[in-house]
Amino acid sequence: MIISHKHKFIFLKTRKTASSSLEMALSKICGQDDIISLMFEDDEKKKIELGLPSMQNTLVPFKYYNDIDKARLLLKWKRQQFYDHSTAKDVKEYVSSEVWNTYFKFAFDRNPFDKMVSLYYWRGGDKKYKSINAFLKSGVLESIRSFDLYSIHGIVAVDKLYKFEEMDAALSDISKQLNLSEPLQLPQYKAKAGIRKVRDYKEILDEDSIRLIEIAFAREIKYLQYQY
Repeated sequence: MIISHKHKFIFLKTRKTASSSLEMALSKICGQDDIISLMFEDDEKKKIELGLPSMQNTLVPFKYYNDIDKARLLLKWKRQQFYDHSTAKDVKEYVSSEVWNTYFKFAFDRNPFDKMVSLYYWRGGDKKYKSINAFLKSGVLESIRSFDLYSIHGIVAVDKLYKFEEMDAALSDISKQLNLSEPLQLPQYKAKAGIRKVRDYKEILDEDSIRLIEIAFAREIKYLQYQY
């Protein structure tokens, strides 16, 4: 997750959408006052290796604290902070109305059928689970949905929701939106890359698995007009 005051944008990080690679590309253009969330350990190491800015300015200023935040601070001395998958609701609450209303807010999502197959192999695939259907019924569907990250009260809150499948066009559009002198490019390093044995999700999903995904990702499918 990045809030850039230098380029006036808010990037909300979703799951299994190349968001770690996107965060690396965006962090390259960030200034010292910009907010950059902490990534997974391996990704943070790679950022340092590439000479990119690491986590910075993630603590939420006290002036944005609500009563619950203040109580948590008194009881546990725990500061609120921006984190890897901060939601649109959280970000809106912890920045000024000027920042929220004027900065370019964007996120990515992905065909949920393809996303779940990718996640299946990343988390062990056939070696760990009897089948993808068993994997989908393990509770993973609840943790991987992204709609609530970029929406508030069921309404999409970003200015632009890009498709993972249209990455090149998205990078070009983001570069234009931010008036960058050079177009954004993803690093050669593929963050959290795994071994995927089946490339076409239609080769592995049975009817019950398709139904489970359609139910869990109904909002994403409808908004982005994805089809099986």
